[in-house]
Amino acid sequence: MKKFFKYLIIILVSLLFLGTFYYLFKRSRPKPELYQEITPAVTDIVKSTIVTGKIQPRDEVNIKPQISGIIAELYKEAGQTVKQNEIIAKVKVIPDMSSLSSAQSRVRLAELNLKQAKTDYDREKPLHEKGLVSAEEYDRVLQAYNQAKEELASAKESLEIIRDGVSSSNKSGSSTLVRSTISGLILDIPVKVGNSVINSNTFNDGTTIATVADMDDLIFDGNIDETEVGRLSVGMPVKITVGALPDVSLDAVLEYISPKATENNGTNQFEIKASVKVPEGVTIRSGYSANAQIVLQQALQVLSIPESTLSFEGDSTFVYISEAGSYVKRSVTTGVSDGINIQITGGLEGGETLRGNKIINVK
Repeated sequence: MKKFFKYLIIILVSLLFLGTFYYLFKRSRPKPELYQEITPAVTDIVKSTIVTGKIQPRDEVNIKPQISGIIAELYKEAGQTVKQNEIIAKVKVIPDMSSLSSAQSRVRLAELNLKQAKTDYDREKPLHEKGLVSAEEYDRVLQAYNQAKEELASAKESLEIIRDGVSSSNKSGSSTLVRSTISGLILDIPVKVGNSVINSNTFNDGTTIATVADMDDLIFDGNIDETEVGRLSVGMPVKITVGALPDVSLDAVLEYISPKATENNGTNQFEIKASVKVPEGVTIRSGYSANAQIVLQQALQVLSIPESTLSFEGDSTFVYISEAGSYVKRSVTTGVSDGINIQITGGLEGGETLRGNKIINVK
């Protein structure tokens, strides 16, 4: 019985040893490789670049008051359309006390001068009618009287302008009424009734009452890397996609490429602008983030293969052709690539089978 167990143990150890040896032997043998097989196809190869930017109106105008004062009334609000010369707001003038005092003093002095001139005129007129004074003397008194009346009218008009910002004789051209200088859409009105505003002068830009833009004339404004700007030219077609409108694609035409680069995050970039055509029924808001797709190169209906099937050796490019159960290296020439597929311009014909990527190791 003891011999039986002894032989059994020896047999089990031997089997374990042989099994381990076989497993290690099998693991050490080279494993065959299996590849995908690719057939060249006729397709379109388009190399394009994506430029990020935003859509904005070509002309955006800040409307500023002609005088300083306080906003008395607002006749428009953001989002409304406005025509050229249409009134947006009214400014109430806060007069300078020194200027107001001087204007009031001028009016009082003009009234005194007119009173004296009228007295002289009333005295001279009956004497002239009786032939007791010369015509020259009468004309001098009449002229002084007329000048005094004009001086009083001018003084009163100046007082009205200083006090109210407008004179009674020129209400239609009042500088207290803020008018739009262009026709378009009001993008923003950053002031409220009661806000103080100042006019533009040598020392400051003035207070913006409203921002108006023509939303029928839009452009895409973005930046492109210096490695791609050399392939661009004015007039190239551009496809615009707007993040806020995923189902809308806009056509555009490249119209400006900056001659000077700006540094952005350590890279040189060039500003580009493209005029955007907005179809009817689509509303585009100023400042929408957008992407512009620009076609740099394209080859239509050409023989192509996946770029990953290519191999390189120095300046040579080649592929492996399936022939009689093995793969034969063959040199090819290439054309346009979109980063996934590449055009084959020579060395390969349609219908041939190529070695693709390795897909599995057989155990």
